[in-house]
Amino acid sequence: MERPDLDYVTREFRASLAVKERILGDAALMQQVTDMGHLLIDRYEAGNKLLVAGNGGSAADAQHIVAEFVSRFNFDRPGLPALALTTDTSILTAVGNDYGYEQLFRRQLEANGVAGDIFLGISTSGNSPNILAALEAAKAKGITSFGLTGESGGKMRSLCDHCLCVPSGDTPRIQEAHILIGHTLCAMVELALFEDPRQRGG
Repeated sequence: MERPDLDYVTREFRASLAVKERILGDAALMQQVTDMGHLLIDRYEAGNKLLVAGNGGSAADAQHIVAEFVSRFNFDRPGLPALALTTDTSILTAVGNDYGYEQLFRRQLEANGVAGDIFLGISTSGNSPNILAALEAAKAKGITSFGLTGESGGKMRSLCDHCLCVPSGDTPRIQEAHILIGHTLCAMVELALFEDPRQRGG
């Protein structure tokens, strides 16, 4: 077997960059990110919270995004209320055992979400059954739903209040764009709600 060389590594970086450039060149997608950020700001100002879920790599992204909100992103400030629905093994195994894997996130959303909160469901295919079930629960509870998915949108497209479809069918490239979008949303909220100490005059 041949070991991947510098050309291979370069192609991987260029493929990732190309997806981000497609997003950057799509005015509608860029406006969608902006609108989602503004809605998050409004809901945080109203005292609501963010709940995030995904499977596999998207579960890791859910936890990553929530950590940025709760801890910090670009600068020190008070924590922002956010929950990853992917982390409590006792809840996950109890719900999975008693109700089935498809109900993992629905049950938590029903227990911890209130009207006015925002649920962010992440699925590269747009068809993860437990994300779809959670989106249905969000609608029933008056929780606004955001979706991050790939170019097809899958079944999520019709269930989300705001579904951002990354223009790629390649799972790694989609996930790389998802974390950039998550970072951007967090940065927007942070800047809107808190004074950036880096901008203070000397």
